[in-house]
Amino acid sequence: MRVLALDIGEKRIGVAVSDPSGTVATPVVVLDAPKTLGDGRGLVGLAEEYEPELIVVGLPLSLDGTEGPQALRVRSAATRLAGFVRVPMEFFDERLSSTEASKSMASSGASSRARRGSVDMVAATIFLQSFLDARHGGGQDRSR
Repeated sequence: MRVLALDIGEKRIGVAVSDPSGTVATPVVVLDAPKTLGDGRGLVGLAEEYEPELIVVGLPLSLDGTEGPQALRVRSAATRLAGFVRVPMEFFDERLSSTEASKSMASSGASSRARRGSVDMVAATIFLQSFLDARHGGGQDRSR
């Protein structure tokens, strides 16, 4: 099953996609968040191109596992995006994925400017891979 992942931020939405078997996550693109939340075109285009059976939205839980203001904002944005596509959406714990993505990119030599532009996409890839691993029994289930 192909899965599309969204890391929804205030300025950018990082997007990753799985292979058709739902085994490997790959970074795709970074969308402009205000524009995408406004007209949905970016997401609609990706849904048409990749034909996912599921969209997984990263939910930024607090370190103690509770939902704070940021998680509520993401839930609200996801509800808005769900109105643009007819693909089921599910939430998955993405806490610390952006930090992990930034560290990984820095260690590979990416400049701070390059990291800023694509960290959301890499973070989406990281939590999508965790989601896929959990579904296949190879990782800890962090869904919410």
